[in-house]
Amino acid sequence: MRQTLSLLWALGSISLAAAPAQWIYPAAPRGNVVDEYPGGAKVADPYRWMEAIDSPETSAWIAAERALTASALAQLPERAAIRARLTQLWNYPRLSLPGKEGGHYFFTKNDGLQNQAVLYVQESLTGPPRVLIDPNTLSKDGTVALGAASASPDGKWLGYALKAAGSDWEEFFVRDIATGKDTADHLKWVKFSNLSWTKDSRGFFYGRYPEVAKGEKLFGKLLNGKIYYHRLGTDQSADQLVYEQPDHPEWFLGAGVTEDGRYLVIYLNPPGATHNGIYYRDLGDPLQPRLDGPVIKLLGNFDADYIVVGNRSDTFFVSTTLGAVRGRIVALDLKSPAPADWKTLIPESGDNFNVAHFFGGRFILEYLHDATSRLGVFGSDGKPLGEIALPGLGSVTGMSGREDEAEIFYDFSSYLVAPTILRHDLDTGRGEVFQAAKVAFDASRYVTEQVWVTSKDGTKIPMFVTRRKDLALDGKSPAWLYGYGGFRISHQPTFAAPPLVWLEMGGVYADVCLRGGGEYGEAWHLAGTKARKQNVFDDYIAAADWLVARKYTSHERLAIHGRSNGGLLIGAVMNQRPDLAGVAIPQVGVMDMLRYHKFTIGAGWAGDYGTSDTAEGLAYLRAYSPLHTIQPGAPYPAVFITTGDHDDRVFPAHSFKYAATLQAAMAGSKHPALIRIESNAGHGGLSGTTPVSKTIDEWTDMFGFTAHELGMGLK
Repeated sequence: MRQTLSLLWALGSISLAAAPAQWIYPAAPRGNVVDEYPGGAKVADPYRWMEAIDSPETSAWIAAERALTASALAQLPERAAIRARLTQLWNYPRLSLPGKEGGHYFFTKNDGLQNQAVLYVQESLTGPPRVLIDPNTLSKDGTVALGAASASPDGKWLGYALKAAGSDWEEFFVRDIATGKDTADHLKWVKFSNLSWTKDSRGFFYGRYPEVAKGEKLFGKLLNGKIYYHRLGTDQSADQLVYEQPDHPEWFLGAGVTEDGRYLVIYLNPPGATHNGIYYRDLGDPLQPRLDGPVIKLLGNFDADYIVVGNRSDTFFVSTTLGAVRGRIVALDLKSPAPADWKTLIPESGDNFNVAHFFGGRFILEYLHDATSRLGVFGSDGKPLGEIALPGLGSVTGMSGREDEAEIFYDFSSYLVAPTILRHDLDTGRGEVFQAAKVAFDASRYVTEQVWVTSKDGTKIPMFVTRRKDLALDGKSPAWLYGYGGFRISHQPTFAAPPLVWLEMGGVYADVCLRGGGEYGEAWHLAGTKARKQNVFDDYIAAADWLVARKYTSHERLAIHGRSNGGLLIGAVMNQRPDLAGVAIPQVGVMDMLRYHKFTIGAGWAGDYGTSDTAEGLAYLRAYSPLHTIQPGAPYPAVFITTGDHDDRVFPAHSFKYAATLQAAMAGSKHPALIRIESNAGHGGLSGTTPVSKTIDEWTDMFGFTAHELGMGLK
């Protein structure tokens, strides 16, 4: 049997093996909690008790749901073949982009099935790499992961973060790069922070939160974030407070030092705002930085997006959407920073740019053209210098380099092209493949098409459809439709192992670019936010109906899938169109739209969602909230909900309350509504810090459940 064996599947009408005619779910007592909202509206929340995650009642319900789901999955014979093929396809070396600092190159590598990627250091691109941090040695189950990592400018120290059990909380440490030994530096209560060194390599800036009670650590609302400076060799208690916003405890703060070491740039993101502000501090002599100077407001109107891409002395190069919804690059003189005095270096174009870089004295813009990448190069004066040719239609998902060196690295992939890291010299214009992944998959049998779907209001929505070249368009093929639609996150053709298994199972894989994302700039994003969120659901429904109308599949053989904000998407769409699909998979979804902002970092999503704290917000959120629009007795498809018990990004009670409500509504249905609750796991994702073994387990269960419910019997 060949290593690249394809799975052969035959159509049938099988449901879960030995499935009961009526599913009996764990008891979930309904409480009598009723909340009163603006305008006097009263909304019941009968499963509020599930928000006490560690209570005996919730723990007992979780245990019972796990037992039910495990029993149902154990009866699926397809899972063994699916797990074997997923494991084969995941087993290839994966490297991160090399980053250069202090004369060293740093990169991570996963040999294939390692639970966590290992951080390496090497002195040159041809020299032998040396293991610097191997997080796989820090826990037996691979649940300790490496987070942010940054080398000091002199190349002596590496500041790095570790996170456990999938949590977003991190602890910072410092390692001697030469010896591989840690110093005594140990910083706690860090979340969503980088660490940014001063040019003298004696310390770094970072963000942290006040210490909170044990029970509030994972799921409590994040408040009072502050920026600190840590001096090497000192206790965290001696760290210098750099900036805070005591009048706005919910604001999110971040900070970074410009590459020349002269300025500290502070980013401010108020919850509920779709844009950010920038303050800065002049550090003076980079090798003797002044840490007590004033923090100066630079861009504080929160009227657009602002990112400092680089600088030349006291001129900042800023990427902004002010006056340019698809983005432009301006030069901002700190001596006269008013917008009227800005100089536009790179004007807005017909394509939205995802990211702007300033490497080797040049700007490199990652543009999106109909959701596929192109790279434009410009001089420091904004003069166009051409484009960097890409291997084909696909995505550039990252780039690394330095302002003072011409060498850059970038990666490229698509649905059928495994990740390739390319090295490019901006001075000579020459490029080469630095590392190309080799995957045990025959891509020549498949094709990706970009199609256009007309949404309910006439808007054209791009969608990528990948399928076997000889697929018969007879409406009998199973199809998997993935969507997200939010937070300016663009959906581009990128590589992942799970869709390959689905293709080999005879399926069609579709990825739709919904409004709310960033594919076409800020107007596209805003068209899928707040009171306009229904556009996102309409786009997704139109995509599903398009696949059926063109006979790629049928509604009965369609699986709809989304995670996080995409889990919200699936929950909302399923309630609005119970007939849309045969299987629905809402992963780690934001399901309670009336209370989402009261937990973890939920308040930061108000710019996209709005909140129930106003009568207007309550009205449109209540109209689509997955938890609040479940219809008892509706002809729902088979549903497979997933969450992690340590998910401190999307509070797992979202999925708990949703599952209990849906199970009650589906009483008597022949279709199951199961919830998979992973232990010692957080928000996860294919590019997250979830151990590879747990990720393979999860996809095995999702595909096994779907294959059985859609009648894809293993031949």
